[in-house]
Amino acid sequence: MYRHFLKRGIDFLLASIAFMLALPVFVVISMVLYVLNDGKPFFLQPRPGKAGRLFTLVKFKTMNDRKDAQGELLSDSERLTTFGKWVRKTSLDEIPQLINVIKGDMSLIGPRPLLVEYLPLYSSIQVRRHEVRPGITGWAQINGRNAISWERKFELDVWYVEHLSWLLDLKIVFLTVFKVFKSEGISSDTSVTMEKFTGTK
Repeated sequence: MYRHFLKRGIDFLLASIAFMLALPVFVVISMVLYVLNDGKPFFLQPRPGKAGRLFTLVKFKTMNDRKDAQGELLSDSERLTTFGKWVRKTSLDEIPQLINVIKGDMSLIGPRPLLVEYLPLYSSIQVRRHEVRPGITGWAQINGRNAISWERKFELDVWYVEHLSWLLDLKIVFLTVFKVFKSEGISSDTSVTMEKFTGTK
């Protein structure tokens, strides 16, 4: 009942309320990033959603587009602005994804939407993460986020799919707030973001 009907309605209602409450912050951050990122405050990228269907993910753009002498983008750490680092640390970069939730592309709670190029790399078990809508936060995010391995992250995603319930979602919401305040797991051990997934070894 909750998985197939109530969850989507609750997502729409809560995301709509949250977006309206966050609108002043949304506008201010958009204006600052518009100036810092040469008129590009948002990061837009296709991501696979439920059943692998593609949608356009919306986030605040925390990295600029600086390039080296060969015209290649600099590393993530070199392109991450001071303001962008703060926006990521406070998880405010996720606010635009409320639009994705309202539209039905995403859920508030679920496995994070990853890159399209990862789709053919998943094992038959890992691909089960796409049985539900991707989320702004999820079971893997409160259990390590970018500080855990890809394999562990996918184990947690599939565990969530198998145990999805309103009580579990409520637990994830409260633990997410706690993790945001502690700023845990934002970076991996070797990168300011998560290293690319290259398949299960």
